[in-house]
This record gives sequence, C-alpha cells and structure tokens, in this order.
Amino acid sequence: MNSCSFPLFIFTIVIFLRYLNPTGAATCHPDDEAGLLAFKSAITRDPSGILSSWKKGTPCCSWNGVTCLTSDRVSALSVGGQEDVAGSFLSGTLSPSLAKLQHLDGIYFTNLKNITGSFPQFLFQLPNLKFVYIENNRLSGPLPVNIGLISQIEAFSLEGNRFTGPIPSSISNISRLFQLKLGNNLLTGTIPLGIANLELMSYLHLGGNRLSGTIPDIFKSMPELRSLILSRNGFTGNLPPSIASLAPILRFLELGQNNLAGKIPDYLSRFKALDTLDLSKNRFSGVVPKSFANLTKIFNLDLSHNLLTDPFPTLYVKGIESLDLSYNQFHLKTIPKWVTSSPIIFSLKLAKCGIKMSLDDWKPAQTYYYDYIDLSENEVSGSPAKFLNETEYLVEFKASGNKLRFDLGKLKFAKTLTTLDLSRNLVFGNVPATVAGLKTLNVSQNHLCGKLPVTKFPASAFAGNDCLCGSPLSPCKV
Repeated sequence: MNSCSFPLFIFTIVIFLRYLNPTGAATCHPDDEAGLLAFKSAITRDPSGILSSWKKGTPCCSWNGVTCLTSDRVSALSVGGQEDVAGSFLSGTLSPSLAKLQHLDGIYFTNLKNITGSFPQFLFQLPNLKFVYIENNRLSGPLPVNIGLISQIEAFSLEGNRFTGPIPSSISNISRLFQLKLGNNLLTGTIPLGIANLELMSYLHLGGNRLSGTIPDIFKSMPELRSLILSRNGFTGNLPPSIASLAPILRFLELGQNNLAGKIPDYLSRFKALDTLDLSKNRFSGVVPKSFANLTKIFNLDLSHNLLTDPFPTLYVKGIESLDLSYNQFHLKTIPKWVTSSPIIFSLKLAKCGIKMSLDDWKPAQTYYYDYIDLSENEVSGSPAKFLNETEYLVEFKASGNKLRFDLGKLKFAKTLTTLDLSRNLVFGNVPATVAGLKTLNVSQNHLCGKLPVTKFPASAFAGNDCLCGSPLSPCKV
C-alpha cells in the first residue's frame, strides 16, 4: 500500500525550483560552471539526453534542471530519470566537484537508477544546503558516522539506494529536519534513540531495510509527525506507548511486515486523522478494538496475515479505498455492508475470512473503480460474471478454493485484467481465447472441457479439469 509518497508541500517546492528560473539568461559563475561540467563528465551514459543542454560557455542558469534564484549563482539542481521509460537512466558517479556550487540550497537527483558510488561527501561542503533528495539510485556503503555535521539540512532523503550498516547516532544533531527518508536501503541495527531530538519531524520513513530490535518509545517529542513508515524490517515486541501521543495529526502509520506482537492497542482508535493503517504480516493477536468504529476517516486498512480473531467491528467510514483482512482467524460470513456501500473502493482482499455468501447477492455500490479483488479460501458461491462484466479497470481477480459455479466460456472481463485465479471451484464450460491476454491464469481443479486456446500458460494452469485438451495438455482426440 502506497501511502505516504511525497508530501504535497515538498512536491510543490521541487516543481517550483525546477521550473521557475527568473535569471535564466544570467552569465554562469565560473565555479558553478566548473562544478556542473564536472558532474556531467562523471556521467558515462545519458541515453535520454538529460544533460544535452549543459554546454561550456552557455548560461548555466538556463541548463535543464539548473535553477538560479539570485544573481548568477546556482541555487537548485534537479536531475530526474524517466521511471516509466526503460533504458533511459543515467549511469556514472556523483562528482565531488559539486562542492563548488556554494549557493546550492536544494539537490534533487531522483530515479537516475544507475548512479553508483559511496555517500556523497560534497554534501558536507555546501553551507546553504537545506533540501537533499538523492533517491532511487545505486549508492552504497555506510552512512558516515559524522552525518550530523550537515546540521542545516531540513529535508533529507536517501531512499531507494543500497546503503548498509547502522543509522549513525549523530543524525540526531540535524535538529531542523522535518523530513527523513532512509527507506528501501540495506540498513541494519536499531533506531537511534537520539532521533527523539528531531522535534520538527513530520515525515519519518525507515521502511524496507533490515532494522531490528524494538521500536523505541520516542514519539512524544514529535508533535508534528504526520507519517511514520517502519514497514518491511525486523522489528519485534509491542507498539511503544508514545505512539498514542501522535493521535491528533498522524495520517499514515505503516508497520507491516515486521515481527511485532501483542494486541492492537485501543489507543489507535483515537487517531481521527488517520488515512492509512498497515499492521499486516506481523503477529498481532486478539480482537480488533471495537472502538475502531471511531476511525471515520480511514481510507486504507491492512490487517492481513496476523492472528486476529472475531468479532471484527463495524466501521462507520464514508468510503474505504482499500481493505485487506486476509489470513487471520475471522469468520465474517458476508462481505461487510460498510465495504459494499463504499463508492470509492479499489482494492478488496478478504481471503480466508470465513465468508459464506453467494456473489449473486453481492451488490456493491459501484464496480467502476475496483482494481484488485481477492476472495480466495472462503465458501463463496454463485457467479462473478455480472461483477467482472461491469468492471472497467480490474487488474486482479482471485477467488480460488470456493464454490463458484458458472460458465467460463461466457465470461467477459476488463481489458486491464492481468491476473485471474479461479482454481478449485465448480466452474464449467470452455476456456475462452480472451485469457491469452492475461499475464497470470489458474483455472485448475474445475469442470472445464473442450480444446484449449493458444496461450503461454503452463499445464498446471489447466490441470485437474474434466476434459480439457490441447497444448500444453494432451492432444485432443479427433
């Protein structure tokens, strides 16, 4: 679940700095020109021509990604890759000569993908630097022990690199930080207790590392914290009590894929501004607090893959966007009415939730926005045909291990569908040729019959049916 991407105000700053250039015709300061051209010379591949406008003797304030807000000095440098265009990324290293850009207050190197090297030491030599976003590259090695010396930094992101080792305790000296993003690296060790000193923090992202130990009880000193992302690590123990102090303004709490245990704290029901709560793939047990009914603004709730038990409370949300309660010990019997009535839901995952209803009786308020459905391992009967025929943007439909009974040959589905799993049901009829456009298909263990259309799927996708034939199964009898 995707949560807490870039806060809006930071995104606005980046766009502003990237495109606003009132002194575009200014002569380039010799130091800035030298530093920028050294940066370009350290780039070994630029297949998209991102740096093609960087030419010696031309005004560097007009170069792509270069911003000058005062006089002729470069104040921001923004070089980004095209994430959706394969083979368009820069290769090379970050030149230490960027230290020549002494008026630089913002660096934005995002999605360059193939930039290698260690932590950029030139960051220590830029006295006006406030915003650092060096994201989704291939920088590696440890973070410097003295990282706290860049104490003037306000927003610092090294997300999506390959940094290893511990988070240096000196990071607590960067007291002006309101955003710290070290997620999706290979960092180890525990969260330094000194992070409690970062009292202006509004966005803390350490997810997707190899951090361990308990989550420290440090959050009372962070009254501005709106996003806390610690998912995909190895944290153990219970949730620290000081998380309760974040109730007034916290919007994103993502703690999934750890080894946390205990009961879900009742205090979470006081988080009236909460948009996203992810506690998935932990070892939480007991019942979900009945007071969760107070979470009237929650849009994304993921409690899947825990040890939670009945009863699940009724929520009074105006519209849930995504819900995943799969693989607990719930016996919901039906898809909850507060889910069915949501006009904005796009993801519904209730695998192995003890649902015993007919899809013929399920009448969701809308089908237009649904992208993902997973009703696997229940006792769902009837036919999904009406639902599948009405969806516009469905990407995945999974309903294996149920009692669905319908004619697969008459099924229509959205052009966007990539995954269809109807295995271990009571489905009959032929396999339609339209399944060839899917990326993943499993219709095994049903009552299908007839010649298979030409597809790329293995025999296991069709095994265990009554009389299917043709490649990749046995040839049809003439």
